[in-house]
Amino acid sequence: MASFALEHLTFAYPGQTRPALDDLTLTVPEGAVTVLCGESGSGKSTLLRQLKTCLTPHGETGGTVRLGDTPLQDIPFAEQARRIGFVLQHPDDQIVTDKVFHELAFGLESLGCEEKTMRLRVAEMASYFGIADWFERDVAALSGGQKQMLNLASVVVMRPDVLILDEPTSQLDPIAASTFLHTLRKLNEELGLTILLSEQRLEEAVPLADHLIVLEQGRLLAAGAPQETAAAVRGHAIFSAMPTAARIAAALGETERLPLTVRAGRAYLGRFAPHPMPAAAPATVDTPPVLTVRDGWFRYAQGGADVLRNFSLTLRPGELYALTGSNGSGKTTALGVLSGRLRLYRGSVYLDGKRQRALRPLRDGIAAVPQDPRTLFAADTVRADLAPLGRDAVLVDTVVRQMALAPLLDRHPFDLSGGEQQRAALAKVLLMQPRVLLLDEPTKGMDGAFKADFGALLRALCAQGAAVCIVSHDVEFCAQYADRCGLLFRGEVVTENTARAFFSGNYFYTTAAARIARTAAPGAVLCGEVVQCLTD
Repeated sequence: MASFALEHLTFAYPGQTRPALDDLTLTVPEGAVTVLCGESGSGKSTLLRQLKTCLTPHGETGGTVRLGDTPLQDIPFAEQARRIGFVLQHPDDQIVTDKVFHELAFGLESLGCEEKTMRLRVAEMASYFGIADWFERDVAALSGGQKQMLNLASVVVMRPDVLILDEPTSQLDPIAASTFLHTLRKLNEELGLTILLSEQRLEEAVPLADHLIVLEQGRLLAAGAPQETAAAVRGHAIFSAMPTAARIAAALGETERLPLTVRAGRAYLGRFAPHPMPAAAPATVDTPPVLTVRDGWFRYAQGGADVLRNFSLTLRPGELYALTGSNGSGKTTALGVLSGRLRLYRGSVYLDGKRQRALRPLRDGIAAVPQDPRTLFAADTVRADLAPLGRDAVLVDTVVRQMALAPLLDRHPFDLSGGEQQRAALAKVLLMQPRVLLLDEPTKGMDGAFKADFGALLRALCAQGAAVCIVSHDVEFCAQYADRCGLLFRGEVVTENTARAFFSGNYFYTTAAARIARTAAPGAVLCGEVVQCLTD
């Protein structure tokens, strides 16, 4: 039986000739975990918003959407609010109150629950999700992972029939993302909750799924059991986002069942003779630093807790530095200090070897893209947003081409997908031609194919002499493109090394390829490295 059934669904944004959704006919199985994936701009978020009428964007819609046997438009908003839970991509977009317990109760209050019932459900959810210790905390004090878990609990407390999530792990560190996804699986198994989520982070999402749907340019590319669907998209760009075990097996010539998990991948590699990865030559860096922080301390309020403690970091021209760490470790704050937006209360900042009282980003050639790229948009179209910053038409055309923005120029920035917004925001910053580029979770929402293009672009910027620093939970991307990686823990960089050395010895902050090949190809951290080791 289907939870949702879509028949010939089409949708086009105002003024657009190409529909965002094009003749979609598919079902979401009842009681299952369904993962929706596709390249950036394939229509994932647009599709999900068609499944709750109060969230449907403005535009021209055709076809039908049914919840069970009932057309969705015939179900009153109040009933939809109860039956259809929705967790948004950005945690702060969904939080409406000041305290954790207020947030848990808000939906029940809106549904008119009596106080006794409300108190019982709130207590039950707080215990189930393990957030009782946060109960009286200010929501603003929570980390990104905690906010997203609170959003999930606040939706589940209303006991929906269907839970829809739009890239819920995009802002979570690897451990928090794993915890969140396994919580969804637990909700499905223990409560029978039907779950539909869109994800770019498919490494763990696909193995947890019962059903996998793949979109391509608003049309259905493939759907079915995850293993069969992954095999069906071999040769398509989306295959680059499939679990590493499947990509390694495919590259090694597997033609039957592709493994999806680390355990299955390790079992598959057991048929190959072990072959260690040759040790990488130690990096030699003799370029003078462009930006340095030494022994930095920072807190947001006098008398408050220190967010950065003995924070030290050096950025060099021509180098891509990746800063990793858990949610709440201080990564975004560190970028704020490097950009000049935040000032240390103790410690030193050096630009070109000269100590600075305060950085002046525009004059000093420092540019930053924040975690939420929407804060950079100020016009009604992408074209208009880029126009005032362009020094010349050639530069604008070059950046538009690099960011693959040509089809999006006449779209409103807020109508773009998360990955498309990242590209538009980065284009706006690149027009400033910075010599220090700071990026907070830049690959969030990007599909695998564009990540490769984006990584090549960052490498090209480094080759031109720019210093690039990214804060990222995307360990696969960091391992592939970074020169150096550092781990931030409790406001301090506790270790840093070349990308290969940094990721090869870790258990959690490492790549799936490293986990899979720990015995078969020790020292390898990338899918291509594993394949190379075992085929040489």
